[in-house]
Amino acid sequence: METVGRHVIAELWGCNFEKLNDIDKIEKIFVEAALKSGAEIREVAFHKFAPQGVSGVVIISESHLTIHTFPEHGYASIDVYTCGDLDPTIAANYIAESLEANSRETVELPRGMGPVQVKKVRDSFVY
Repeated sequence: METVGRHVIAELWGCNFEKLNDIDKIEKIFVEAALKSGAEIREVAFHKFAPQGVSGVVIISESHLTIHTFPEHGYASIDVYTCGDLDPTIAANYIAESLEANSRETVELPRGMGPVQVKKVRDSFVY
């Protein structure tokens, strides 16, 4: 059975504080990530928290990209869910590199295939 979609969930550590706290930069990175993966963007919504942190979503025809940042910890949680032939790892890798993550844990879940089976994409690593 073919999958309906692929869902990449990533824990990004050691990210650049300034980038994690900059709503405009985060939005630009996420729009670029969606475009690099070949997605069609439908809506973009981001929110800046006080005193720090950003959360947001890029809704794509093929599903979504989301982020929650915790600049004080150098941490961001992201997910990239795509349906069809799009490869969510393209967007997830671009986001991690753009935020200058020095370590990450990533899992990929096939969606729409019945019981969820977690496939670890890669262990933590340090650049």
